[in-house]
Amino acid sequence: MQTRRRTRRTLVALGLVTATLAGTAGAAQAGPADPGTERRQGGHAATQRAMDSLVAGGVPGITGQARDERGAWTGTSGIGNLKTGAPRGAEDRFRIASVTKTFVATVLLQMESEGRLDLDDTVDRHLPGLVRGNGHDGRLMTVRQLLNHTSGVFNYDEDPAYAEKYHFVPGFLKHRYDTRTPEEAVRVALRHAPHHQPGQGWHYSNTNYVLAGLIIEKVGGRTYEREVRDRIVKPLGLKETTLPGNSSRIPQPSSRAYSKMSPDPAATRIYDVTLNNASQSWADGDIISTAADLNRFFGALLGGKLLAPAQLAAMKTTVAAEGAGFRYGLGLIASTTSCGTNLWGHGGGWYGSLTGVYSTEDGRHGLAYNLNGDWYLDQANAISEAEFCGVEPTRAAGKAGASANVLGAPKNR
Repeated sequence: MQTRRRTRRTLVALGLVTATLAGTAGAAQAGPADPGTERRQGGHAATQRAMDSLVAGGVPGITGQARDERGAWTGTSGIGNLKTGAPRGAEDRFRIASVTKTFVATVLLQMESEGRLDLDDTVDRHLPGLVRGNGHDGRLMTVRQLLNHTSGVFNYDEDPAYAEKYHFVPGFLKHRYDTRTPEEAVRVALRHAPHHQPGQGWHYSNTNYVLAGLIIEKVGGRTYEREVRDRIVKPLGLKETTLPGNSSRIPQPSSRAYSKMSPDPAATRIYDVTLNNASQSWADGDIISTAADLNRFFGALLGGKLLAPAQLAAMKTTVAAEGAGFRYGLGLIASTTSCGTNLWGHGGGWYGSLTGVYSTEDGRHGLAYNLNGDWYLDQANAISEAEFCGVEPTRAAGKAGASANVLGAPKNR
Protein backbone atom coordinates (compact mmCIF):
# COMPACT_ATOMS: atom_id res chain seq x y z
CA MET A 1 0.00 0.00 0.00
CA GLN A 2 2.83 2.38 0.82
CA THR A 3 4.45 1.71 -2.55
CA ARG A 4 1.17 2.41 -4.34
CA ARG A 5 0.68 5.70 -2.47
CA ARG A 6 4.25 6.75 -3.24
CA THR A 7 3.80 5.83 -6.91
CA ARG A 8 0.67 7.94 -7.21
CA ARG A 9 2.33 10.89 -5.45
CA THR A 10 5.19 10.66 -7.94
CA LEU A 11 2.86 10.62 -10.92
CA VAL A 12 0.93 13.61 -9.59
CA ALA A 13 4.19 15.50 -9.00
CA LEU A 14 5.23 14.67 -12.53
CA GLY A 15 2.00 16.16 -13.65
CA LEU A 16 3.07 19.45 -12.18
CA VAL A 17 6.38 19.49 -14.02
CA THR A 18 4.95 21.77 -16.65
CA ALA A 19 4.67 24.56 -14.12
CA THR A 20 8.24 23.99 -13.06
CA LEU A 21 9.51 24.05 -16.61
CA ALA A 22 7.44 27.10 -17.43
CA GLY A 23 9.43 29.41 -15.21
CA THR A 24 6.61 30.56 -12.94
CA ALA A 25 6.93 33.78 -11.01
CA GLY A 26 9.09 33.82 -7.93
CA ALA A 27 11.12 30.76 -8.90
CA ALA A 28 14.50 32.45 -8.98
CA GLN A 29 15.66 34.82 -6.30
CA ALA A 30 19.04 36.15 -7.33
CA GLY A 31 20.53 38.09 -10.21
CA PRO A 32 21.46 41.61 -11.19
CA ALA A 33 19.66 44.53 -9.53
CA ASP A 34 17.71 45.00 -12.74
CA PRO A 35 17.19 41.40 -13.92
CA GLY A 36 16.11 42.44 -17.42
CA THR A 37 19.26 44.41 -18.21
CA GLU A 38 21.17 41.61 -19.88
CA ARG A 39 18.17 40.50 -21.93
CA ARG A 40 17.48 44.03 -23.16
CA GLN A 41 21.08 44.15 -24.28
CA GLY A 42 20.57 40.98 -26.29
CA GLY A 43 22.81 38.64 -24.33
CA HIS A 44 22.36 34.99 -23.47
CA ALA A 45 25.21 34.68 -20.97
CA ALA A 46 22.80 34.24 -18.07
CA THR A 47 21.07 31.41 -19.94
CA GLN A 48 24.37 29.62 -20.45
CA ARG A 49 25.29 30.12 -16.80
CA ALA A 50 21.93 28.68 -15.72
CA MET A 51 22.58 25.61 -17.84
CA ASP A 52 26.06 25.24 -16.40
CA SER A 53 24.69 25.59 -12.87
CA LEU A 54 22.20 22.78 -13.45
CA VAL A 55 24.98 20.54 -14.75
CA ALA A 56 27.16 21.41 -11.77
CA GLY A 57 24.29 20.28 -9.57
CA GLY A 58 23.97 16.88 -11.21
CA VAL A 59 22.09 17.13 -14.50
CA PRO A 60 24.03 15.01 -17.03
CA GLY A 61 23.68 17.45 -19.92
CA ILE A 62 21.57 20.20 -21.49
CA THR A 63 21.04 21.50 -24.99
CA GLY A 64 19.02 24.56 -25.90
CA GLN A 65 18.34 27.31 -28.39
CA ALA A 66 16.98 30.84 -28.00
CA ARG A 67 15.63 32.83 -30.94
CA ASP A 68 14.84 36.54 -31.07
CA GLU A 69 15.04 39.46 -33.48
CA ARG A 70 18.83 39.15 -33.48
CA GLY A 71 18.80 35.55 -34.66
CA ALA A 72 19.43 32.19 -33.02
CA TRP A 73 21.72 31.38 -30.10
CA THR A 74 22.57 27.80 -29.19
CA GLY A 75 24.01 26.65 -25.90
CA THR A 76 25.05 23.28 -24.51
CA SER A 77 26.45 22.09 -21.22
CA GLY A 78 27.49 18.79 -19.72
CA ILE A 79 27.61 15.23 -20.93
CA GLY A 80 25.56 13.47 -23.56
CA ASN A 81 26.96 10.02 -22.87
CA LEU A 82 28.08 9.09 -19.36
CA LYS A 83 29.93 6.02 -20.64
CA THR A 84 32.05 7.73 -23.30
CA GLY A 85 32.13 11.27 -21.90
CA ALA A 86 30.86 12.71 -25.19
CA PRO A 87 29.41 16.22 -24.66
CA ARG A 88 25.80 17.19 -25.16
CA GLY A 89 25.27 18.20 -28.79
CA ALA A 90 23.85 21.45 -30.13
CA GLU A 91 21.82 19.56 -32.74
CA ASP A 92 20.67 16.73 -30.51
CA ARG A 93 17.32 15.11 -31.17
CA PHE A 94 15.30 14.19 -28.10
CA ARG A 95 11.87 13.00 -27.01
CA ILE A 96 9.74 16.11 -26.48
CA ALA A 97 7.06 14.23 -24.51
CA SER A 98 4.03 16.40 -23.67
CA VAL A 99 5.11 19.19 -26.01
CA THR A 100 3.51 16.79 -28.52
CA LYS A 101 0.16 17.98 -27.15
CA THR A 102 0.60 21.39 -28.78
CA PHE A 103 1.01 19.69 -32.19
CA VAL A 104 -2.11 17.58 -31.59
CA ALA A 105 -4.22 20.55 -30.51
CA THR A 106 -3.04 22.51 -33.56
CA VAL A 107 -4.21 19.76 -35.92
CA LEU A 108 -7.66 19.59 -34.31
CA LEU A 109 -8.01 23.37 -34.46
CA GLN A 110 -7.08 23.32 -38.15
CA MET A 111 -9.75 20.68 -38.69
CA GLU A 112 -12.27 22.91 -36.93
CA SER A 113 -11.40 25.85 -39.19
CA GLU A 114 -12.07 23.53 -42.16
CA GLY A 115 -15.53 22.69 -40.81
CA ARG A 116 -14.68 19.06 -40.17
CA LEU A 117 -15.46 19.20 -36.46
CA ASP A 118 -16.45 21.62 -33.73
CA LEU A 119 -14.62 22.06 -30.43
CA ASP A 120 -17.96 21.64 -28.69
CA ASP A 121 -18.73 18.33 -30.37
CA THR A 122 -19.09 15.56 -27.85
CA VAL A 123 -16.38 12.95 -27.74
CA ASP A 124 -19.06 10.35 -28.41
CA ARG A 125 -19.92 11.99 -31.74
CA HIS A 126 -16.52 11.01 -33.10
CA LEU A 127 -15.74 7.97 -30.94
CA PRO A 128 -19.20 6.47 -30.33
CA GLY A 129 -19.40 4.21 -27.32
CA LEU A 130 -15.67 4.27 -26.58
CA VAL A 131 -15.74 6.34 -23.40
CA ARG A 132 -18.11 4.53 -21.07
CA GLY A 133 -17.75 3.06 -17.62
CA ASN A 134 -17.15 3.91 -13.96
CA GLY A 135 -18.85 7.28 -14.36
CA HIS A 136 -17.18 8.20 -17.67
CA ASP A 137 -19.54 9.16 -20.48
CA GLY A 138 -18.28 10.44 -23.82
CA ARG A 139 -21.73 11.90 -24.50
CA LEU A 140 -21.13 14.47 -21.76
CA MET A 141 -17.57 15.61 -22.55
CA THR A 142 -16.39 17.73 -25.49
CA VAL A 143 -13.35 17.95 -27.71
CA ARG A 144 -12.54 21.31 -26.10
CA GLN A 145 -12.57 19.69 -22.65
CA LEU A 146 -10.11 17.05 -23.82
CA LEU A 147 -7.72 19.70 -25.05
CA ASN A 148 -7.81 21.86 -21.91
CA HIS A 149 -7.92 18.94 -19.45
CA THR A 150 -11.34 19.72 -18.02
CA SER A 151 -13.02 16.51 -19.25
CA GLY A 152 -12.32 14.71 -15.98
CA VAL A 153 -11.29 11.50 -17.77
CA PHE A 154 -8.94 9.47 -15.58
CA ASN A 155 -5.21 9.77 -16.33
CA TYR A 156 -4.12 6.26 -17.30
CA ASP A 157 -0.60 6.95 -15.99
CA GLU A 158 -2.02 7.22 -12.49
CA ASP A 159 -3.16 3.61 -12.53
CA PRO A 160 -0.73 1.92 -10.07
CA ALA A 161 -0.50 -1.34 -12.01
CA TYR A 162 0.20 0.50 -15.26
CA ALA A 163 2.88 2.62 -13.59
CA GLU A 164 4.58 -0.43 -12.09
CA LYS A 165 4.57 -2.16 -15.47
CA TYR A 166 5.84 0.68 -17.64
CA HIS A 167 7.31 3.49 -15.55
CA PHE A 168 9.45 1.98 -12.80
CA VAL A 169 11.96 -0.85 -12.48
CA PRO A 170 11.80 -3.78 -12.79
CA GLY A 171 8.67 -3.41 -14.94
CA PHE A 172 10.23 -0.89 -17.30
CA LEU A 173 13.22 -3.14 -18.04
CA LYS A 174 10.90 -6.00 -18.95
CA HIS A 175 8.37 -4.01 -20.98
CA ARG A 176 10.37 -1.12 -22.46
CA TYR A 177 10.07 -2.53 -26.01
CA ASP A 178 6.41 -3.53 -25.82
CA THR A 179 3.99 -1.98 -28.29
CA ARG A 180 1.04 -0.40 -26.49
CA THR A 181 -2.08 0.58 -28.37
CA PRO A 182 -4.06 3.78 -27.72
CA GLU A 183 -7.07 1.63 -26.91
CA GLU A 184 -5.14 -0.07 -24.10
CA ALA A 185 -4.48 3.31 -22.47
CA VAL A 186 -8.19 4.14 -22.69
CA ARG A 187 -9.16 0.80 -21.15
CA VAL A 188 -6.78 1.41 -18.24
CA ALA A 189 -8.31 4.84 -17.64
CA LEU A 190 -11.86 3.47 -17.66
CA ARG A 191 -11.07 1.07 -14.83
CA HIS A 192 -11.30 4.11 -12.56
CA ALA A 193 -13.84 6.77 -11.73
CA PRO A 194 -13.28 10.14 -13.41
CA HIS A 195 -11.23 12.78 -11.63
CA HIS A 196 -14.31 15.00 -11.80
CA GLN A 197 -17.35 15.49 -13.99
CA PRO A 198 -16.82 17.19 -17.38
CA GLY A 199 -16.30 20.92 -17.02
CA GLN A 200 -16.31 20.77 -13.20
CA GLY A 201 -12.56 20.98 -12.57
CA TRP A 202 -9.09 20.64 -14.06
CA HIS A 203 -6.84 17.59 -13.95
CA TYR A 204 -3.96 16.90 -16.30
CA SER A 205 -4.74 13.59 -17.96
CA ASN A 206 -2.76 12.04 -20.77
CA THR A 207 -5.87 10.05 -21.65
CA ASN A 208 -7.34 13.31 -22.97
CA TYR A 209 -4.75 13.43 -25.72
CA VAL A 210 -4.96 9.73 -26.52
CA LEU A 211 -8.64 10.40 -27.23
CA ALA A 212 -7.71 13.56 -29.17
CA GLY A 213 -5.37 11.50 -31.36
CA LEU A 214 -8.11 8.95 -32.01
CA ILE A 215 -10.48 11.78 -33.01
CA ILE A 216 -7.88 13.11 -35.46
CA GLU A 217 -7.75 9.69 -37.08
CA LYS A 218 -11.54 9.31 -37.19
CA VAL A 219 -12.15 12.76 -38.67
CA GLY A 220 -9.20 12.74 -41.05
CA GLY A 221 -9.37 9.11 -42.14
CA ARG A 222 -5.59 8.94 -41.80
CA THR A 223 -3.13 8.24 -39.02
CA TYR A 224 -2.43 10.89 -36.40
CA GLU A 225 1.21 10.78 -37.48
CA ARG A 226 0.41 11.55 -41.11
CA GLU A 227 -1.86 14.44 -40.18
CA VAL A 228 0.86 16.05 -38.06
CA ARG A 229 3.50 15.52 -40.76
CA ASP A 230 1.38 16.92 -43.59
CA ARG A 231 -0.11 19.84 -41.66
CA ILE A 232 2.84 21.00 -39.54
CA VAL A 233 6.15 19.20 -40.02
CA LYS A 234 6.42 19.43 -43.82
CA PRO A 235 4.99 22.96 -44.32
CA LEU A 236 7.35 24.40 -41.69
CA GLY A 237 10.35 22.41 -42.88
CA LEU A 238 10.87 20.73 -39.50
CA LYS A 239 13.40 18.33 -40.96
CA GLU A 240 14.60 17.00 -37.62
CA THR A 241 11.13 16.30 -36.24
CA THR A 242 9.85 12.74 -36.41
CA LEU A 243 6.84 10.77 -35.22
CA PRO A 244 8.35 7.40 -34.32
CA GLY A 245 5.29 5.13 -34.22
CA ASN A 246 6.35 1.95 -32.42
CA SER A 247 10.08 2.45 -32.90
CA SER A 248 12.29 2.41 -29.81
CA ARG A 249 15.14 4.42 -31.29
CA ILE A 250 16.05 8.11 -31.57
CA PRO A 251 17.56 9.40 -34.84
CA GLN A 252 21.13 10.66 -34.72
CA PRO A 253 22.67 12.92 -33.64
CA SER A 254 21.33 12.41 -30.12
CA SER A 255 22.55 11.92 -26.59
CA ARG A 256 21.75 9.14 -24.14
CA ALA A 257 18.80 9.57 -21.75
CA TYR A 258 19.12 8.82 -18.03
CA SER A 259 16.64 8.12 -15.25
CA LYS A 260 16.56 6.79 -11.70
CA MET A 261 13.36 4.92 -12.65
CA SER A 262 11.99 5.09 -9.15
CA PRO A 263 9.31 6.91 -7.14
CA ASP A 264 11.74 6.92 -4.19
CA PRO A 265 13.40 10.35 -3.70
CA ALA A 266 16.38 8.61 -2.09
CA ALA A 267 17.11 6.45 -5.16
CA THR A 268 20.66 6.83 -6.46
CA ARG A 269 21.09 4.27 -9.25
CA ILE A 270 20.94 5.78 -12.73
CA TYR A 271 19.66 3.81 -15.72
CA ASP A 272 20.26 4.39 -19.42
CA VAL A 273 16.68 4.60 -20.70
CA THR A 274 17.38 5.88 -24.20
CA LEU A 275 15.61 3.02 -25.93
CA ASN A 276 11.90 2.52 -25.29
CA ASN A 277 8.88 1.96 -27.49
CA ALA A 278 7.36 5.31 -28.46
CA SER A 279 3.90 3.78 -28.80
CA GLN A 280 3.70 3.84 -25.00
CA SER A 281 3.01 7.56 -25.23
CA TRP A 282 1.61 8.08 -28.76
CA ALA A 283 -0.41 11.30 -29.30
CA ASP A 284 0.05 12.43 -25.72
CA GLY A 285 3.83 12.54 -25.99
CA ASP A 286 5.74 10.59 -28.66
CA ILE A 287 7.31 13.20 -30.97
CA ILE A 288 11.10 13.49 -31.33
CA SER A 289 12.55 16.87 -32.29
CA THR A 290 15.30 19.45 -31.73
CA ALA A 291 15.43 22.78 -29.95
CA ALA A 292 15.66 24.59 -33.29
CA ASP A 293 12.62 22.85 -34.76
CA LEU A 294 10.57 23.46 -31.62
CA ASN A 295 11.37 27.16 -31.69
CA ARG A 296 10.38 27.30 -35.35
CA PHE A 297 7.07 25.55 -34.61
CA PHE A 298 6.10 27.77 -31.68
CA GLY A 299 7.20 30.89 -33.52
CA ALA A 300 4.97 30.00 -36.46
CA LEU A 301 2.07 28.98 -34.23
CA LEU A 302 2.05 32.11 -32.08
CA GLY A 303 2.85 34.25 -35.11
CA GLY A 304 -0.45 33.22 -36.71
CA LYS A 305 1.00 31.08 -39.51
CA LEU A 306 -0.70 27.80 -38.60
CA LEU A 307 -4.11 28.77 -37.29
CA ALA A 308 -6.84 31.19 -38.30
CA PRO A 309 -7.35 34.03 -35.79
CA ALA A 310 -10.48 32.45 -34.28
CA GLN A 311 -8.74 29.13 -33.66
CA LEU A 312 -5.60 30.76 -32.25
CA ALA A 313 -7.79 32.78 -29.89
CA ALA A 314 -9.53 29.57 -28.80
CA MET A 315 -6.17 27.91 -28.19
CA LYS A 316 -5.13 30.84 -25.97
CA THR A 317 -8.38 30.87 -23.99
CA THR A 318 -7.19 29.42 -20.69
CA VAL A 319 -8.59 27.83 -17.56
CA ALA A 320 -6.92 27.74 -14.16
CA ALA A 321 -4.72 24.67 -13.74
CA GLU A 322 -5.75 23.89 -10.20
CA GLY A 323 -2.76 23.55 -7.90
CA ALA A 324 -0.26 23.95 -10.73
CA GLY A 325 0.51 27.68 -10.77
CA PHE A 326 -0.26 28.33 -14.43
CA ARG A 327 -3.20 28.53 -16.81
CA TYR A 328 -3.93 26.00 -19.51
CA GLY A 329 -5.40 26.65 -22.94
CA LEU A 330 -5.81 24.08 -25.71
CA GLY A 331 -2.47 22.30 -25.67
CA LEU A 332 -0.83 25.56 -24.62
CA ILE A 333 0.32 26.85 -21.24
CA ALA A 334 0.28 30.48 -20.11
CA SER A 335 2.78 31.40 -17.39
CA THR A 336 4.56 34.46 -16.05
CA THR A 337 8.22 34.76 -15.12
CA SER A 338 9.53 36.41 -11.95
CA CYS A 339 10.17 39.64 -13.91
CA GLY A 340 6.64 39.76 -15.28
CA THR A 341 7.22 38.40 -18.78
CA ASN A 342 4.17 36.52 -20.04
CA LEU A 343 5.07 33.29 -21.79
CA TRP A 344 3.21 30.74 -23.88
CA GLY A 345 4.47 27.22 -24.39
CA HIS A 346 4.53 23.72 -22.98
CA GLY A 347 6.78 21.40 -21.02
CA GLY A 348 7.34 17.71 -21.37
CA GLY A 349 9.00 14.88 -19.50
CA TRP A 350 9.61 11.29 -20.44
CA TYR A 351 12.13 8.64 -19.52
CA GLY A 352 15.43 10.48 -19.21
CA SER A 353 14.16 13.61 -20.93
CA LEU A 354 12.84 16.98 -19.69
CA THR A 355 11.90 19.55 -22.32
CA GLY A 356 10.70 23.14 -22.07
CA VAL A 357 9.53 25.36 -24.94
CA TYR A 358 8.42 28.93 -24.20
CA SER A 359 7.81 32.06 -26.20
CA THR A 360 6.59 35.61 -25.90
CA GLU A 361 3.03 36.06 -27.14
CA ASP A 362 4.05 37.35 -30.56
CA GLY A 363 6.35 34.36 -31.13
CA ARG A 364 9.38 36.58 -31.72
CA HIS A 365 11.40 35.55 -28.68
CA GLY A 366 11.48 31.83 -27.99
CA LEU A 367 13.44 29.33 -25.93
CA ALA A 368 13.60 25.55 -26.21
CA TYR A 369 15.79 23.25 -24.16
CA ASN A 370 16.21 19.65 -23.08
CA LEU A 371 17.78 17.92 -20.09
CA ASN A 372 18.88 14.30 -20.54
CA GLY A 373 18.22 13.46 -16.89
CA ASP A 374 14.67 13.42 -15.54
CA TRP A 375 15.01 14.03 -11.81
CA TYR A 376 15.50 17.82 -11.64
CA LEU A 377 11.96 19.14 -11.60
CA ASP A 378 12.50 21.87 -9.00
CA GLN A 379 15.25 23.67 -10.93
CA ALA A 380 14.55 23.26 -14.64
CA ASN A 381 12.75 26.61 -14.74
CA ALA A 382 16.07 28.36 -14.05
CA ILE A 383 16.84 28.30 -17.77
CA SER A 384 13.74 30.22 -18.83
CA GLU A 385 14.15 32.64 -15.92
CA ALA A 386 17.67 33.35 -17.12
CA GLU A 387 16.66 33.78 -20.77
CA PHE A 388 13.66 36.02 -20.27
CA CYS A 389 14.68 37.85 -17.09
CA GLY A 390 18.45 37.54 -16.76
CA VAL A 391 17.92 35.89 -13.35
CA GLU A 392 20.30 33.12 -12.36
CA PRO A 393 19.71 30.33 -9.82
CA THR A 394 21.07 30.79 -6.31
CA ARG A 395 21.83 27.12 -5.83
CA ALA A 396 22.76 24.11 -7.87
CA ALA A 397 20.14 21.67 -9.02
CA GLY A 398 19.90 17.99 -8.31
CA LYS A 399 17.88 18.12 -5.11
CA ALA A 400 14.56 17.23 -6.64
CA GLY A 401 12.83 14.03 -5.70
CA ALA A 402 11.73 11.10 -7.77
CA SER A 403 12.30 10.52 -11.46
CA ALA A 404 10.04 12.30 -13.89
CA ASN A 405 9.56 9.32 -16.11
CA VAL A 406 6.05 10.15 -17.06
CA LEU A 407 5.81 13.69 -16.58
CA GLY A 408 2.95 14.04 -18.72
CA ALA A 409 1.98 16.51 -16.73
CA PRO A 410 1.78 15.89 -16.71
CA LYS A 411 3.84 12.76 -18.04
CA ASN A 412 4.23 15.90 -18.86
CA ARG A 413 5.02 13.36 -20.38
